[in-house]
Amino acid sequence: MPVTPTPLLDTAGPSAGPADIRLIVTDMDGTLLDDAKRIPAGLWPMLAELRRRGVLFSPASGRQYATLARQFAEVAEGMVFIAENGTYVVRDGVELSSDPLEKSVAAGVARTVRRLVADGADVGAVVCGKRSAYVERTDEAFLAEVRHYYVEHRVVEDVTAVDDDVIKVALFDFGSAEHTTAPALRDLAATHKVVVSGEHWVDVMNRTADKGTALRGLQRALGITPAQTMVFGDYLNDLEMLAAADWSFAMANAHPEVLRRARHLAPSNNDNGVLRTISRVLGL
Repeated sequence: MPVTPTPLLDTAGPSAGPADIRLIVTDMDGTLLDDAKRIPAGLWPMLAELRRRGVLFSPASGRQYATLARQFAEVAEGMVFIAENGTYVVRDGVELSSDPLEKSVAAGVARTVRRLVADGADVGAVVCGKRSAYVERTDEAFLAEVRHYYVEHRVVEDVTAVDDDVIKVALFDFGSAEHTTAPALRDLAATHKVVVSGEHWVDVMNRTADKGTALRGLQRALGITPAQTMVFGDYLNDLEMLAAADWSFAMANAHPEVLRRARHLAPSNNDNGVLRTISRVLGL
């Protein structure tokens, strides 16, 4: 039976003092960022203190690497970016791992989106390559959503013909991604991951790709255990990485399934939940 996450901030905390945390991994949207997509101002001095203590801080997001690198440009040295829902992991500009899709699969998803649009759905595809993201839709409403997550993007005539290593296809649905777009990809879900990563987003990746796989690879490379790992998430694409950490936190605003699966509960993204929890657990 699922266990309700413990609201750690309401307890006395570890009796032996601050926890031995070596790695902190956090989702971005709905987790670290507030609903206005802002990074909390207190993060920057906290990152300096974490670095001084030898604790690695790693953003893990459906956002592309270029977007994350720009957001953390002033503190990016030595930071590991788990980008594109774990399909592309980069440190200091060097690829640590990636899990590219077969181009025929990416093309098939793009054609499915075209059929949905022809049937009246308000949805668009973002073909995510290592160098850039690629879209066919040119309307400002769609491009405004794309710019939030993909600072490097190009409008092309045919996304099935891009010359890049495709690592993910993201679909933005102006309605409900969970109830409209995801069901249209049900057949593909038998062989690939079709993940609802937000209210309006669905991501298609290889079955071997997710944030948890990327995190476990990072833990092995650095010699860091799950007991030394703290993870924060709010949506379904965070489940696998929450399972890779003993210190797993669902945000108070999280999807019900995330709330069921995480070990602990953090305040919401609008209540500075990530920073408050880190301060509490590490005694900052």
